[in-house]
Amino acid sequence: MNTQTKPAAEKDAATAPIDAGVRIGHVHLKVADLDRALAFYCGVLGFELTQRFGGQAAFISAGGYHHHIGLNTWESYGGRPPAPGTTGLYHLAILYPTRASLGDALRRLVEARIPLDGASDHGVSEALYLRDPDENGVELYWDRPREQWPRTPDGTLAMYTRHLDLRNLLAAAEAKRG
Repeated sequence: MNTQTKPAAEKDAATAPIDAGVRIGHVHLKVADLDRALAFYCGVLGFELTQRFGGQAAFISAGGYHHHIGLNTWESYGGRPPAPGTTGLYHLAILYPTRASLGDALRRLVEARIPLDGASDHGVSEALYLRDPDENGVELYWDRPREQWPRTPDGTLAMYTRHLDLRNLLAAAEAKRG
C-alpha cells in the first residue's frame, strides 16, 4: 500500500518523530588485526576492555558499560579497508562529556603521534577527525550546552564549520588537570 492510499491515522503514525529518548548504544567495527585495534582504542584513546574472545572479537567501553564499541575479525581478518568510492561507515562519533576531556583526548593523540584529518568548531560542538588503524573514520567531540547553540533569528539551528583552535583545546585539558 503506498502512502497516498493510507488512512490519515496511519500516515500520521508513519511520519511521527522517533522517541526523543532513543540513543545509539554501540557500534561494531570490522578490523583486520584485533590487537592493533585494541592498542588504538584502549592504549591511545583509553577505552577499557570488558570482554575478549581470543583473536576474533573484543568489547570495550568507557565507565564500565558492557560495551560501546565491538571490534571483530569475523569477516575481515587480515583484510584491507574499503576502497574510496564505496559505501560503508563514514565515521563513528565518540561523545566526550566536557571540553577538557576532549582536550585530554587530543593530548593522547599528540603523544601517540596519531595525525588528525581535521578539527572543527561546528557551533553546537567541537570535533577532532582522524582514522583508526583500519582506516575507519573516527570523530571525537563534545557538545556545547544547548542554550549556547547558534540559531537564526527565527530559532532555527545554524550550525557551521570553522577552524578549531587546538592549542586552546589542549589548554582546557591542562587547566582541568591543574
